Amino acid sequence: MSSSSSSTPKTQSRTCHLRVRANTVVAGASSKKTSGLRRLNAVAETAAMEVAELKKGIAELYDESSGLWEDIWGDHMHHGFYDPNADVSVSAPDHRAAQIRMIDEVLRFAGISEEAPIRGPKNVVDVGCGIGGSSRYLAGRYGANCKGITLSPVQAERANALADAQGLANKASFQVADALDQPFPDGQFDLVWSMESGEHMPDKAKFVNELVRVAAPGATIILVTWCHRDLGASEKALKPEEKRLLDKICNAFYLPAWCSTADYVQLLQSLSLQDIKAEDWSPYVAPFWPAVIRSALTWKGFTSLLRSGTKTIKGALAMPLMIQGFKKDLIKYSVITCRKPE
Repeated sequence: MSSSSSSTPKTQSRTCHLRVRANTVVAGASSKKTSGLRRLNAVAETAAMEVAELKKGIAELYDESSGLWEDIWGDHMHHGFYDPNADVSVSAPDHRAAQIRMIDEVLRFAGISEEAPIRGPKNVVDVGCGIGGSSRYLAGRYGANCKGITLSPVQAERANALADAQGLANKASFQVADALDQPFPDGQFDLVWSMESGEHMPDKAKFVNELVRVAAPGATIILVTWCHRDLGASEKALKPEEKRLLDKICNAFYLPAWCSTADYVQLLQSLSLQDIKAEDWSPYVAPFWPAVIRSALTWKGFTSLLRSGTKTIKGALAMPLMIQGFKKDLIKYSVITCRKPE
């Protein structure tokens, strides 16, 4: 497994923010100041509206698509972990096993003990929980109390129903909530888990701050997310053709501006987190998107997709762009872990 960065990033990149329309304000006479304030207020209002529209789109996308995904792929809505040399045309059960393997490998990378439940996590927050697959797995493995949050009411309802059906309702619960304003007190969780939700966050700094806020002293924070490549020392931005490709993916999957692994590492360093580790696991997830496309091209997948809704269809049509991004070494599957100081 090749390391992409550690506690000190080797490349420099700028902290990313949601792209909003901005105006240049020049301070001058009183009337100009008043006009400038109006423009700043207008920019802030535009940004707020864009964020609200983004969150609405994310919720509706997952309201539409989660049932289809569960029917074909099961209750884990994330990449699988594969042997890079393995046959990519494996069966659906093998792909589901790869998704479980991803959870296990991430836990191992973060140094979470396998001696369940002796030294495992006791209280877990699952940020961007989908239909609760990770939470139920962690609850079952460690006996942990898990709380999941999602923007999708359909996902939250289904996650609670599955927890009840699996006898885990007393261990795993789910609710609609914003990851940028979590409904939990400070320092509540000894494991903060975010599996492929960071890419949806319009304010990465606020997102990371919330992960840290709800973490207890000594807690482990795990962030698995899509990133763009780290910028080289002489680069100030991605290449125009790279930006165009990512913009197309953003438009299909309701994503704000992307950032790099180095951006996240810098954010964690700025908050004095400890034991920061980051790796690029792109080679280990390479078979995933081709497999998802193949499943969509089956009769069951195709007919289900047509019934699912326009947002799901739009996302499906963008799946080849993800493969293209990985092949160009533009998209990185980043696994980042750290620990909150005692």
